[in-house]
Amino acid sequence: MSYSGRCLCGQVSYEFPNAPAMTGICHCKNCQRQAGSAFSTLAGVRRSEFTMTGEPTLYMDGDTLSGNQVERYFCGTCGSPIYSLIPSQPDTVFLKSGTMDDTSDFEPQFHAWCSTKQNWVELAEGVPQMDSQ
Repeated sequence: MSYSGRCLCGQVSYEFPNAPAMTGICHCKNCQRQAGSAFSTLAGVRRSEFTMTGEPTLYMDGDTLSGNQVERYFCGTCGSPIYSLIPSQPDTVFLKSGTMDDTSDFEPQFHAWCSTKQNWVELAEGVPQMDSQ
């Protein structure tokens, strides 16, 4: 099975052949701001398997609690966040799973940065929770 997705306006689209290597939810304040929501849902995909059509815009996010600079890619036309790259995992593209065409099998394997999650968000029992990344 192959996977695909796109931004809201369709100017940026992508494909990858295999299921994501990991799925998770990030509750850090920067992901909240970037997503305009309580958290960001992520699907980790091997960078070598990821192909994209269109040119996303890059925002270098250096104001992070971890001190790492996060590369945040989004559509420059409609503003949809597409994916992020982090220095500690250079071979992984962290897709914003809401851009995927089919998320029917998305199940988070972990929650990160739970120390800054919104107070009203309830986390499912049995899913690992980390205070930081």
